[in-house]
Amino acid sequence: MTKQVILSFVILIIFLSGCTGKKEINDLALVMAVGIDKIEDPVEGNSKDKGYEVTVEVARPADARGQTGAPSGNTGDPIWSASSQGETLFEAIRHMASFATRRVFWAHNYIIVINEDVARDGIKDIIDFFTRNPELRMRTWIAITPNKAKDIISTMTGLEVIPGEALDKLYRYSDISGAAPRTELLDVQSAYLSETTQPIIARVRLIGRGVSNKKEGQAGAIKQVELEGAGVFKGDKLVGILDRDDSTAAVLFIERVKSQIVVLSCPKNPEEVLTAEIVHDRFNVTPSYKNGKPAFTVDFKAFVNIVEAGCPFTIEDEDDVSTIEKEIEVTVKGNIEKLLTKAQKEFKSDFLELGQRFNNRFPSEWKTIKKSWDSTFSDAEFTVNVDAKVKGGVLLYNPTRSGKR
Repeated sequence: MTKQVILSFVILIIFLSGCTGKKEINDLALVMAVGIDKIEDPVEGNSKDKGYEVTVEVARPADARGQTGAPSGNTGDPIWSASSQGETLFEAIRHMASFATRRVFWAHNYIIVINEDVARDGIKDIIDFFTRNPELRMRTWIAITPNKAKDIISTMTGLEVIPGEALDKLYRYSDISGAAPRTELLDVQSAYLSETTQPIIARVRLIGRGVSNKKEGQAGAIKQVELEGAGVFKGDKLVGILDRDDSTAAVLFIERVKSQIVVLSCPKNPEEVLTAEIVHDRFNVTPSYKNGKPAFTVDFKAFVNIVEAGCPFTIEDEDDVSTIEKEIEVTVKGNIEKLLTKAQKEFKSDFLELGQRFNNRFPSEWKTIKKSWDSTFSDAEFTVNVDAKVKGGVLLYNPTRSGKR
């Protein structure tokens, strides 16, 4: 090997090992959350038909340390939020370069929050922009809100220093309450591109639940972000809202549920209540095809613990247990049937992945009905079976009674 060839290899290795694509953290504005609203007319206060107002929540690394005082040379605020406007999302974000002193960097973004007025007009541009962005993770959470999206992403929760991180944890632990689906950007894109399934997106809102630790009589005065319900889409447009009961039933179809609660009347005293927790379940949706029409059988087998009893209760009382089981079955079945009626008749949107289940079971038959699935789905028949079994009263098998006579 000649000296010239060796020298060429050495030079090539030097160039390949260089940091030509490096990004210094001091040059980046690390986005933690992004909110998308309509542009408001500054005079009349109404939303304009075109354009977006994009708000980013950027972390201040030096100030996001939970300190009570500001570090030297800093503000003490853990985040910096700013908005810009444009006819398109990209234009709005590019306008930030005119006043932001750092390059907007998306790789650490936790969540995208979309105002419901924007969602009703359509979110195809939002899906397109964020799925094309090579910096953004497809596992980024996504939510809709009836409030201003910029208010949601800027609300301090009191438990987390960074609001975006608080929203992230709100999603991560949502399986405890089952109040909303855990929707990610990847899920929404997949449903939007699907020939069978329509998108469903979790819903967040501001609610006065925070309590001031400094001023008396300030209970509820501090706004907090609550995860509750979901938005139903047809194509890329928001067509309806699911409340907590509807959303709890919808989660059964699209996710693996760890637990849910049902509040019931006491068997012997209807004025008192007890709380049952569904701690384990087997949920199956079985499609069938009869006389040229699709049909579905929903089977839900629920194993239940009584976690709170406002009346004397013992697992050994078979009559009480049987009454509770029947009440759970009626309540859960009613919630599922109400959800299916809304999906079929009110929204006419298959956001429960039923077309996909039918396609997997009957691929040949699906080819003949897929073009008319919207109308076919609205006329499909459903049979809902719920079987609840009370397996325990947690640690208390006997009634909780006072020892005083």
